[in-house]
Amino acid sequence: MKIVVSKQNLLNGVQIVSKAVPNKTTMTILECILIDTTSGKIKLTANDTELGIETVIDGEIIEKGMIALDAKLLSEIVRKLPDSDVTIENDESSFKTIITCEKSNFNIIGKSGDEFSYLPVIEREDSIVISQFALKEVILQTIFSIANNENNKQMTGELFEIKDNVLKVVSLDGHRISLRKIEMKNSYEDRKVIVPGKTLSEISKIISGDADKDVNIYFTPKHILFEFDNTLVVSRLIEGEYFKIDQMLSSDYETKVKINKKEFLDCIDRATLLVKEGDKKPIIIHITDGKMELKINSVLGSMNEDIDIEKSGKDIMIGFNPKFLIDALKVIDDELIDIYLVNSKAPCFIKNEEESYIYLILPINFNTVE
Repeated sequence: MKIVVSKQNLLNGVQIVSKAVPNKTTMTILECILIDTTSGKIKLTANDTELGIETVIDGEIIEKGMIALDAKLLSEIVRKLPDSDVTIENDESSFKTIITCEKSNFNIIGKSGDEFSYLPVIEREDSIVISQFALKEVILQTIFSIANNENNKQMTGELFEIKDNVLKVVSLDGHRISLRKIEMKNSYEDRKVIVPGKTLSEISKIISGDADKDVNIYFTPKHILFEFDNTLVVSRLIEGEYFKIDQMLSSDYETKVKINKKEFLDCIDRATLLVKEGDKKPIIIHITDGKMELKINSVLGSMNEDIDIEKSGKDIMIGFNPKFLIDALKVIDDELIDIYLVNSKAPCFIKNEEESYIYLILPINFNTVE
């Protein structure tokens, strides 16, 4: 194999597929990126068996072939090469690979491309179309509340549900729920799948977020395929039933608060200056007519601040993990937000009237003597 590509094209391609290279594996071939030109295109592929990414880059194919190269080494070499054209050629019998750029010349040993685990073939029949902007937004607005808990696989993924041409995306970690809805432009069959959080996190880093560019999403019983630009991302789905979210989203409330989002977020942000990392000190919120008082007490000191609000219903005092409030508030675009509360032991809901977003956050018990 022999190819000539610009350093920038090669680097972009390597950075995209590297997101599917596992950090730890006993199979050394999975630590590689496959460069394959046998189809007349320069294809880069990485695959950790759960998540696979393939991208096509522009360049000149002088001689067809394929080689698997260590992803970390290839990435570092390409990153530090001069900004010029890069030539990669290999001897298919010894897998010796020469990477040349201007006066730089690297000689490394690759692996046989035949050993590489190819991406599963996905029939491109059953699909939906969504803009890159909408997909990136909906991931960033929900991904923070998936769990790292491997004991409950469903919590490590997000629900993608299409019903009545609305895409609903949900994540939860046992302490909070994040829900977003998007009206789809076309009509689609109802469906429900659980997509791994890792897959969605990596996609959000790759896609441009351009409102004029689309992502085609294809489904099979076990896999999901995202196709955009010159890139394919294939992921295994998480099996099993997702949690019955609707039963957790009560519309009952005793207290409703309308508040300026930025003021609320800035105030909580200031309060966290007194919280050490790993400290579980709650921020205590006391809601009375026309006023919300926020207080925090920690070993570093204390703070309290008042914010003007519109309130209907009962006075209430309630404590929250400040990080959970910050995560939700950061991804809401509205200037004014509505918060619904029942009592100091029941979850609060931050949602808009259309319920295109709902954030449920469980309170933390606090000692009122503080």
